[in-house]
Amino acid sequence: MADTLGILVNTDKYLDYVVNLTRAAHSKGKDVQIFFTGKGVLLTLKPDFKKLVGKARLAICDVSFRSHGLHGREDEVPGVGFKDFATQAKNAEMVANMDRYVVF
Repeated sequence: MADTLGILVNTDKYLDYVVNLTRAAHSKGKDVQIFFTGKGVLLTLKPDFKKLVGKARLAICDVSFRSHGLHGREDEVPGVGFKDFATQAKNAEMVANMDRYVVF
């Protein structure tokens, strides 16, 4: 079994799938990293987003966050600090370092 799992979220759908997959992988001791981009950044302000905190390393595409009118709301995203708002280079790094990679 893989020790690492990368998840790319580029849609504003399927948060429940992302949460359930993350919980399952985390419970099996996997290192989970999630990158939110495109419309996926809209999920960061949904109440269930907080269920990911502590179970995965979270990163958000800063350009997508801003382009979807969310600039100024960075502090409202649970479990994500200033440095977690990143560029697509973070996504590329995740792809290169993960044993498995899932896209939603």
